[in-house]
Amino acid sequence: MSEKKRRRGEAGPSATGKKSRPSSRADELRKQLKSDADILESVRRMSAASKSSTSKTLTLSDLNLSSACREVSDRDASSVLLSIERAALDAARSILSGSGFSFDIPSRSSSNQLYVPELDRIVLREKTSARIFANLSTVRKATITARVLSLVYAVLRRNIHVTKRDLFYTDVKLFQDQSHSDAVLDDVSCMLGCTRSSLHVVASEKGVVVGRLIFYDDGDRIDCTKMGIGGKAIPPNIDRVGDLESDALFILLVEKDAAFMRLAEDRFYNRFPCIIVTAKGQPDVATRLFLKRMKTELKLPVLALVDSDPYGLKILSVYMCGSKNMSYDSSNLTTPDIKWLGIRPSDLDKYQVPEQCRLPMTDQDVKAGKDLLEEDFVKRNEGWVKELEMMVKTRQKAEIQALSSFGFQYLSEVYLPLKIQQQDWL
Repeated sequence: MSEKKRRRGEAGPSATGKKSRPSSRADELRKQLKSDADILESVRRMSAASKSSTSKTLTLSDLNLSSACREVSDRDASSVLLSIERAALDAARSILSGSGFSFDIPSRSSSNQLYVPELDRIVLREKTSARIFANLSTVRKATITARVLSLVYAVLRRNIHVTKRDLFYTDVKLFQDQSHSDAVLDDVSCMLGCTRSSLHVVASEKGVVVGRLIFYDDGDRIDCTKMGIGGKAIPPNIDRVGDLESDALFILLVEKDAAFMRLAEDRFYNRFPCIIVTAKGQPDVATRLFLKRMKTELKLPVLALVDSDPYGLKILSVYMCGSKNMSYDSSNLTTPDIKWLGIRPSDLDKYQVPEQCRLPMTDQDVKAGKDLLEEDFVKRNEGWVKELEMMVKTRQKAEIQALSSFGFQYLSEVYLPLKIQQQDWL
C-alpha cells in the first residue's frame, strides 16, 4: 500500500464507525457507561412503573370547561353512512323550501382552539360557520364539500379503503390541488363527528416500525424483528391491526429516517429491548394512531429523539398535544407523557458537539423558537422552557446526525445508552 493510501485510510471514521482519534470528551463519556445489565435494570424499573400505573385517563366529559368543545369518535360505516344521508336530506329539504342549501362546518381556525392543561392537548371549540352554495365566497368550497361527501358515501357503501390521493384524482378539475380536497376531508370528518379513518380515506404509507413487536395486519402475523433495516411500514388503515405483543421495555420515537436506519442496522432493539418508530419527519395520522395504540395497549414509556431545533420540538409536540389542523381528533391522535430524550440544546456542550457540526439558526428559526415559548403546553414544562431559551439565546441548532462526528455508531453505542443510564430526559 502506498504512503498516500495509508494516510487516507488512517483518516476519518473506521470501518466500525469509530473515529481513529476520538475526542477526550467522547472517551470520557464512553467510560461512564455501566454494563448493559445495570442500564437495563433502570429501564426495567421505568417500564414497570409505566405498566403499574393506574391513573385514569381524563376526557373532556370529566372536566367542567367554561367553553363547549367538540370531539370526534371512531364510528362504524353504517353509522357514518346514516349521517351523510341525513346531511343530504337536510340539503334537499332546504332546496325544496326555496332557501338553497349550505353546510354547517365546525371552524378549525386557531381562534376556535383551546389548550386544556388537564388533558395536555389541544381541543376544538363549538364555533361553526355556514358554507353557503349561493354565495360567491363559499360556493366552491360548498361544491367540494358536497362532492367529498358523495365520494366518501360511495367508498363506505363498498366497504373499501382509498387514499387521499385517490380521492383527489376522482375530480381533479374541481379540487385543483390535493390540499383543497384534503382540507375539506377534515371538515367533513369534523362535521360528521367521526375520525378520518372512519371515512375509510387514508394517507399513503409513511411511518415505519422495527424492534420487539409482533402484531397482526389483516390476519397476517408481522414480526418487527425480522424486517431488516428498513422496518415494517405502518399500515395506513390502523383498524386492520390487532393483537399487539411485545417484550420491549420502552418505545423509542425517532424523528428522522437516517437515525432510524442507524439504530435498526445496529440492532439497538436487541441490546436494549425496545420498539423503534419513525414517521420520517412530520408525523402522519397512521403513525400517531399506531404510537397511541402501542402505548395504550402495551403500557410502555415513550422516549423521543428529535433534532435540536424548533421544528424537532414542534414534531414532538404534535405527537404529545396534537396538531392545530386536527385538534378535533386530538383524543385519538395524541400520546401523552412522551419523554424528550434528545437531542437537547444542553447536549451540544455536554457532549461537546464540534462547532462545525452545529448550525446557525436563521431569523425564521429564532422566531419559531420564540413562538414555541409562547405556547401553553411549553410554558407548563419548565425543562422545555429552559432548553428553548438556551436554543434561542445561543442561536445554534443541530441534527441528530451531528453525533456522527464521534463515530457513525456513537448514537447507538454511547449517546443513547448513556442517556438511558442517567435517565436524562424531560
